Amino acid sequence: MVKVTIQGEIHEYPQGTTFETIAADCQKAYDSMIAVAVVNGKIRELFKKVTKDCTLDFFTVRDDVGYKTYSRTVTMLFLKGIHDLYGAGAAQECRVECAIGHGIYINPMGSLPASGESAGQIKARMQELVEEKAVFLKRSYPLEEAMELFSTHGMTDKLKLFRYRMSSAVNIYEIEGYFDYYYGYMLPNAGYVKWFDVIPYEEGFMLLLPTRKNPGMVNSFAERRKLFETLESSGDWGRQAAIETVGDLNDQICNGSMSELILVQEAQQERKIGEIAKEIVNRGNVKFVMIAGPSSSGKTSFSHRLSIQLRTLGKVPHPIALDDYFVDREFTPRDEKGDYNFECLEAIDVKKFNEDMTKLLAGERVELPSFNFKTGKREYRGNYRQLGAEDILVIEGIHGLNEKMSYALPDESKFKIYISALTALNIDRHNRIPTTDGRLLRRMVRDARTRGSSAQRTIQMWPSVRRGEEENIFPFQEEADAMFNSALIYELAVLKSFAEPLLFQIPKEAPEYHEAKRLLKFLNYFLSVPSESLPNNSICREFVGGSCFNV
Repeated sequence: MVKVTIQGEIHEYPQGTTFETIAADCQKAYDSMIAVAVVNGKIRELFKKVTKDCTLDFFTVRDDVGYKTYSRTVTMLFLKGIHDLYGAGAAQECRVECAIGHGIYINPMGSLPASGESAGQIKARMQELVEEKAVFLKRSYPLEEAMELFSTHGMTDKLKLFRYRMSSAVNIYEIEGYFDYYYGYMLPNAGYVKWFDVIPYEEGFMLLLPTRKNPGMVNSFAERRKLFETLESSGDWGRQAAIETVGDLNDQICNGSMSELILVQEAQQERKIGEIAKEIVNRGNVKFVMIAGPSSSGKTSFSHRLSIQLRTLGKVPHPIALDDYFVDREFTPRDEKGDYNFECLEAIDVKKFNEDMTKLLAGERVELPSFNFKTGKREYRGNYRQLGAEDILVIEGIHGLNEKMSYALPDESKFKIYISALTALNIDRHNRIPTTDGRLLRRMVRDARTRGSSAQRTIQMWPSVRRGEEENIFPFQEEADAMFNSALIYELAVLKSFAEPLLFQIPKEAPEYHEAKRLLKFLNYFLSVPSESLPNNSICREFVGGSCFNV
């Protein structure tokens, strides 16, 4: 017998008992389905066994680690369904492309028809596997054997990926004869996958999942057309550049062609910014450009580059930060933990902003405020503005797309832009890179450089940042007149050398260690690219340093 300490209580189990069995005994103490175990601070899948005395806790599907485990398992189950119905080749051709709301878009790349009928068949096969509680097996293969298996099953993307890995072994999952590699943890069997749906969407399928907040049900799909088209456009560019996966990128790095690739994509971004500037000018009566996007999207660099493009078209842009309209600190709302909530709309003096902007639109001379973050007070320092015929205010802030932020301004005077780092690169065909990972790494590197913040502190704050985005930014993104994707296909290879030393500093006993370890494993897929190759106006320089702009 071994002693297992759970929530301060000691329990005894026979040596070799699975954590799944122990989780079943403890499930009532948790508010949602248990997904993975935490054994002496290390994450373990539920099919693993207890071998010695330990302290045990669990992550549920409400936790980030548990939710990703659920999402990953549903994805493999979907591909298993395609494998069974349409053959191994069709499953391998599928590309798990992006997340739209709480749906995962999977493109079969022409290998099978995307229709209501095929979606229903795939869902039915998945449900059969759920009812059977089909088991997910995990086996560690020596690298050479794994490469042979990849080759046998036509997994060319994985062959390319692991060509650059230094590890001696590879973990591969199997469910009833279907093999695949996944970056992360998996549930023990298909019986855990209780909530999902499959619908046809565009040329592929939308795999719908529950939310972390309400993991016991699946909501109907919420269309986000502009976001999807922006992501697809980025994916098309990656395909044209022959860089769809990390293995493709590593090939380019090894071939010595990165300098040209960097210049080409920077030029492509500049062309897009120029097109947005022309659209603004062609509207004829735009006086306020409202820019919003989630954390670490590169809003500041983008606003500078947009301003330059507007100048080439005869306009005179002036930057304004919505942060300068923060209410004084003592009036800032607090969240449920008692901390200041700087990301809610009530943290901004919306009335004063609209009064000032209305006066400027009427041709009046207005003194604009500056917020002193040290004293927590709004100050006036003689920053006067009066709009001439060609003047445009470029306004940046997380509430820029919310109509309540600029309620007094006529619609025809506003042009709204949503910007985000929408990563189109995949690890391989079946392992996508969440856009949040790229933004988290961007912020980590920038905060360490400009604020002296540790990676541990950035990771600690990230859930609060993400909640603010979900409440104040994402609901309004489809109201934008234009969307701009600030992600660069090579940037994670640049961020790697900056982020790794920061992540290695997080101690094993810290709650943030699990996320640090995951990100380190993720960065291990990439070869490094030196930042010296970046132009000094690159959005990436906002994070790694060396920008020609005041960022």
